[in-house]
Amino acid sequence: MSSDDVSSATLAAEAERVRRVYAARQDHSSWASWGYVFGFQDRERHVLRLLKRYGFLPLADRSMLDVGCGTGAWIRQFVRWGAQPELLTGIDLLADDVAEARRRVPAGVRLEVGNAAELPFPTASFDVVLQSTVFSSVLDPNVRRKIASEMLRVLKPEGLILWYDFHVNSPRNPHVRRVTRREIRELFPGCRIDLRRITLAPPLMRWLAPRSWLLTYLLGGIPLLCTHYLGAIRTLAGGRTPRSAGP
Repeated sequence: MSSDDVSSATLAAEAERVRRVYAARQDHSSWASWGYVFGFQDRERHVLRLLKRYGFLPLADRSMLDVGCGTGAWIRQFVRWGAQPELLTGIDLLADDVAEARRRVPAGVRLEVGNAAELPFPTASFDVVLQSTVFSSVLDPNVRRKIASEMLRVLKPEGLILWYDFHVNSPRNPHVRRVTRREIRELFPGCRIDLRRITLAPPLMRWLAPRSWLLTYLLGGIPLLCTHYLGAIRTLAGGRTPRSAGP
């Protein structure tokens, strides 16, 4: 089945499932947790390094879309890194999260309530399209393909898809499913894809960070202990891709 063949009923059913799951979730993110602080700073370091490596820093003139923006955490980071609010856009299924994002992000940021599988933006609109743990929240493989197709559609020919998501399953959360390296390549056929494993397993990170920041950092450099892929995805028109930085 191609991404264009996904029925509206399938899209609506998966969207409703995601809304229901997220409405019941509890967010344990807290700046009072050393594990959360370490994970945030570690991810920030890796993403900035990737953006620099691909020539996307500075961000001042970059148009950027956050697919599944939630309450705007990534958008606020982009602003901190020099992006112009007027060039930033976020979209999310959950109206309450978008409303909260409007309270948190700077004026000028465009925020939409909508489905990532039906992006309401023109073709080739953005220099950078980000997805962070969106795909692992979508269980239907056809909807995953439709979202990937939409992300590619709105990306400029020389643009970058920034990927951050689980490559392992959570034994405690049946509502999410990992996205493997093989599936990422199937979702973005014909693209240049550079992936590396980052983010120390959260239970280990939460336990270890309050006790030894250095040991947490060292273990976070061991790919087998990391739970997420950070990736750069570009169309073939996007030019030469640097040599892969990780397994």
